[in-house]
Amino acid sequence: MPVLDTFSLSGRIALVTGANRGIGRSLAQALGEAGATVAATARSREDAETTAAELRDLGIDAAGFTLDVTDSAQVESAIDAVVEHYGRLDVLVNNAGISLPATSLETPESDFRKVLDVNLDGVWRCSVAAAKHMARAGKGSIVNIGSMSGMIVNKPLWQAPYLASKGAVHQLTKALAAEWAPLGIRVNALAPGYILLDSNPVDQPEFAPYCVEPAPMKRPGLPAEMGPPTVFLASDASSFATGTILVVDGGFTLF
Repeated sequence: MPVLDTFSLSGRIALVTGANRGIGRSLAQALGEAGATVAATARSREDAETTAAELRDLGIDAAGFTLDVTDSAQVESAIDAVVEHYGRLDVLVNNAGISLPATSLETPESDFRKVLDVNLDGVWRCSVAAAKHMARAGKGSIVNIGSMSGMIVNKPLWQAPYLASKGAVHQLTKALAAEWAPLGIRVNALAPGYILLDSNPVDQPEFAPYCVEPAPMKRPGLPAEMGPPTVFLASDASSFATGTILVVDGGFTLF
C-alpha cells in the first residue's frame, strides 16, 4: 500500500467525545477529512447535532449523538446507537475533559472527584463500551487525549487533580493496549502541550512567560495541529504502534 494511503480513514466509523468545541472539534474535522464517517458526541443533543451539521457543511459524513462520559448507562446506549446506526465502530477518540484549577488546599473533594470522573473514568467507560464491539470485529483503534501535564507539573496554574487524571490516562492507555492487543484493538494516546483556545489564552502576557517562552518553539499549539497526529494514531499508518504516548508539545517537556 502506498504510504499516504495508510493514513486514510475511508470507510471507517469514528466516534469523538467532546466533539463540539476546542481540540475535540478539530479532531472530529480531521478524522472526517481523512475519510472517516464521524459520530460527533457532546453532552447536549443540540451541541452534538450542531457540530455534526457543521461537519456535513464541510462535506464530511457526520451525525450527532448525545453522550455524557460520566453517565455509564448513557455511554453504553450512545455507543450501541452508533454501532446500530452504522453497523460497527472502528475508531474511538476519548477527548472529553475538564480542569478545575486551584491549589490543592483550596480544592474540595467534590472537584477532585469531578475531574477524575470526566478525565479518567470517562475514558475507561467509553473504552470498555467500544472495545466490546471492536473485539467482536477483531479490530479497532482507540486514541486517548492525555496531556504533557500527565508528565510534568505546570506552573503557575496549580491543578493537581488534572495532572493526576492525565497521568492515569497515560497508564490506562498502556494497560488496555497490553490487554487488548490479542483482540486486534490498538490503544494509544496523544499528549498535547499548551494549545491556544478561547478557554486557554496561553499567549496572553500573564501566561506566556510560563506557557510559551519555556518551549523551544516559542509558541502555543493550535487545535488544528492536533488533528494530523490523531489521524496517524487512528489509522493504519500506526499499525505497529500500541501503548504509545505521542507527545506533541512544541518541545516544552524537553527541558
